[in-house]
Amino acid sequence: MRERTDLEERLNSLSRFERDLEDATTLVELGEMEDDAATEQEGVSALKALKVEAERRHIEALLAGEVDANDTYIEVHSGAGGTESCDWARMLLRMYMRWAERQKFKVEIIEETSGDEAGIKSATILVKGHNAHGWMKTESGVHRLVRISPFDSNARRHTSFASVWVYPVIDDKIDIAVNESDCRIDTYRSSGAGGQHVNTTDSAVRITHIPTGIVVACQGERSQHKNRATAWNMLRARLYEREMEIREAEANAAAASKTDIGWGHQIRSYVLQPYQMVKDLRTGVVSGTPDEVLDGDLDQFMEAALAQRVEGGGPTHVEDVD
Repeated sequence: MRERTDLEERLNSLSRFERDLEDATTLVELGEMEDDAATEQEGVSALKALKVEAERRHIEALLAGEVDANDTYIEVHSGAGGTESCDWARMLLRMYMRWAERQKFKVEIIEETSGDEAGIKSATILVKGHNAHGWMKTESGVHRLVRISPFDSNARRHTSFASVWVYPVIDDKIDIAVNESDCRIDTYRSSGAGGQHVNTTDSAVRITHIPTGIVVACQGERSQHKNRATAWNMLRARLYEREMEIREAEANAAAASKTDIGWGHQIRSYVLQPYQMVKDLRTGVVSGTPDEVLDGDLDQFMEAALAQRVEGGGPTHVEDVD
């Protein structure tokens, strides 16, 4: 039923696009015939908007991977640097949540560990929406921030790092076998504002897959049973993503992989001072409005990275910004 609904939406969307294209072309022709500049300009504006939509549809058509249409988990981890990196991790988390809101996706906070003074040490969110993983999968990697630190009384410029890890929600079509004897399950008290059951019972669950070292945690529900079920789903998703990475590496394909959270491994740099710029080091895409990017305006970066990854283009060498 989900596949049928998806196909119906695609067909209806294509029909609407064809009607809009015909209407816009008619407006331009009518404006030229009657020498009506306003009508002609209205048609031209509509055609420009359709051009942007067509480019996005081209990228969406490339999202044909086995799990591209699925929901996705996003993990954010702060790097070395204490409070600065924790605050940067919080900014990244907000950026992805704002992007999801722009796409009309639903967001659930699965786990969040606060920093000692500000920000977060780590967090995991679940983004629910059609092609959520397909759009987000190129965001895995290290993200670098350069700014005048609000936590430095001397107003010095600081560089901070945080890592992002994206992996899909695995549905029933994909069978991932996990041997429970290979896992260690720990329960602990949830962190948060408090309330009934929260901080009073060991409702949070952490599962460690010993052979691979993968660790997942969930504390979003009051029930330990529900948190345990979510954690198992997250572990299955991580194991699936790991297997896909191994296969891609064997085929010498470009694949997102975990690296040290520091110099030489970043995929994107965000510079707020002394000038303003966001530069993707894989595709060369540059934005001069970092405030908009940090508010969720990520489409241009995602589209370029998807086109490069899916169509097989090699990485663009771009010098990093200071």
